[in-house]
Amino acid sequence: MTRSDLVARLAERFAQLTQRDTEFAVRTILDAMSDALARGHRIEIRGFGSFSINRRPPRMGRNPRSGEQVLIPEKLVPHFKPGKALREAVDEQVPLKDPAT
Repeated sequence: MTRSDLVARLAERFAQLTQRDTEFAVRTILDAMSDALARGHRIEIRGFGSFSINRRPPRMGRNPRSGEQVLIPEKLVPHFKPGKALREAVDEQVPLKDPAT
């Protein structure tokens, strides 16, 4: 689902909101979440999951062209951990494919 799909679905579900209002609401929520993560805060949405920041330590990598070693600096990356309700809902809805077929 893309952002525009989400906006369209919300606009259908809540007829009293215009497309523009729905777009503004979705943008505001996503901007607030991005801002909170950028400041190092953790976001928890009960029944859905939590967003946090993970630290990737510096490491030595290798340039694929020349083969020379390159220092890859430390990174802070966003991380999502699904909540129990989301994991169970996905498990019930998505049938697993048999690897033999």
